[in-house]
Amino acid sequence: MNRITWTLAAILLLISVVARAEFDWDAALAGEHRSEQNKARDVYRHPKETLTFFGLDAGMTVMEVSPGGGWYTEILGPLMKGNGKLIAAHSSPNGGNYARRSLGGFLRKLGENGEVLGEVEVTVLQPPSATTPAPAGSVDLALAFRNVHSWLRADQAEMMFSAIAETLKPGGVLGIVQHRGDEGLSLDAMKQSAYVTEAKVIELAELAGLELDARSEINANAKDTKDYPKGVWTLPPTLTEGKADRARYISIGESDRMTLRFVKPAE
Repeated sequence: MNRITWTLAAILLLISVVARAEFDWDAALAGEHRSEQNKARDVYRHPKETLTFFGLDAGMTVMEVSPGGGWYTEILGPLMKGNGKLIAAHSSPNGGNYARRSLGGFLRKLGENGEVLGEVEVTVLQPPSATTPAPAGSVDLALAFRNVHSWLRADQAEMMFSAIAETLKPGGVLGIVQHRGDEGLSLDAMKQSAYVTEAKVIELAELAGLELDARSEINANAKDTKDYPKGVWTLPPTLTEGKADRARYISIGESDRMTLRFVKPAE
């Protein structure tokens, strides 16, 4: 076996080792970088099961869309550190006070936990001014957690799905977790309550050229009656009703959620 053959064999071996790399879920989920309050929500959000369902794997370029305060980033960062690339497509610093507060808190979290979270690349995805969060065809897995209702409320849902789809590689995946509304719910009711029908999410994804690949009931909650005057924010963690019926809402837990996996067709 000549030197070139040995070199090729070594490269192939390295690739296979990376492909087989296992994530340290215990460090990501139980690490001191996560507050006890955030860890307590794992029982409702099922992060390991959810990310596994979406196909998270070593070597990927992963884009988390609208990560807010970084609840999922706290988990994705340690998993992807040295195992691929994590992009956080966040709000624009010029997107208004709410966007600035959200982005500022997120950047502070990255700065305070940089050794654990790794080199998270922060980009902007906030239509219509900023819709290029990653190079076209560069992302293996895009993730959006409980964001679709916000995009609908801003009348930007179609733009958001289109921008995300453009970043995906052929065969790339978009994973969506969203508060699930009963079928037949009007668009206005979706905007007001934050409960969105599966049909609406699928419609938006298909308009962007994506195909539904699989559903999961990982994040379902049959206790959620979805009939609250103040919408999903009535339930934990927000509990907008304060002390009124607090025990009831805590017993229900967080909202019933769809978990959908979409694929960008191969060219």
